[in-house]
Amino acid sequence: MGIKVKAIERNVAFEKGKQKWAYVMQADLYGQLTQSKVIEEAAVRSGLAKQVINAAWGAIGAVITAWATEGHSVAVPGLGSLRFGLNSTAVEDVNKVSSSLINRRYIIFVPNADIKEELAKTSVNITCYDRNGKIVKQVTSADKNDTGEDDNKDNTNQGGGTSQGGGTSQGGDSSQGGNTSQGGNTSQGGGSTDGDGNGDNVDF
Repeated sequence: MGIKVKAIERNVAFEKGKQKWAYVMQADLYGQLTQSKVIEEAAVRSGLAKQVINAAWGAIGAVITAWATEGHSVAVPGLGSLRFGLNSTAVEDVNKVSSSLINRRYIIFVPNADIKEELAKTSVNITCYDRNGKIVKQVTSADKNDTGEDDNKDNTNQGGGTSQGGGTSQGGDSSQGGNTSQGGNTSQGGGSTDGDGNGDNVDF
């Protein structure tokens, strides 16, 4: 089973009154596994009791919460690592620096190499919709080059939900609008970057 993607025809013209139609692709989020379902599946695959998995799940979550919020990068077994980041307003006068300048806090997830490799080799199923919502084409791609490290050079979210707020980001990404960062990665908004150029920001 491949990754489901939607290509929707949208007006991408930035000038008012003008039209420029193009197909913009975005991930099709078609399902969500609840915690109970994840624990149930983990119990089946490991042979351990659900109570044991549930206890371990809770303990790992508590460790991640405690350490990540103290500024540590915390390993998530089998997945990657989590750390916190923030966006804040920049000021020239050191006397004006205070916690009130922080306008966004978020968690940065950096996947491990195994997950990125699995993602790179997974086929992609694309459903194309015209501007009226009608399906006009379906494409299945097994191209291993359609995902990978090059995606991180331009992490632009064309599917919507980008932000261009001001301020300084210490979480490893730089938003447009004069923000600076400590991670070296550039994006339009706070949605999909990390300090290594491979992570995803999650607000909390």
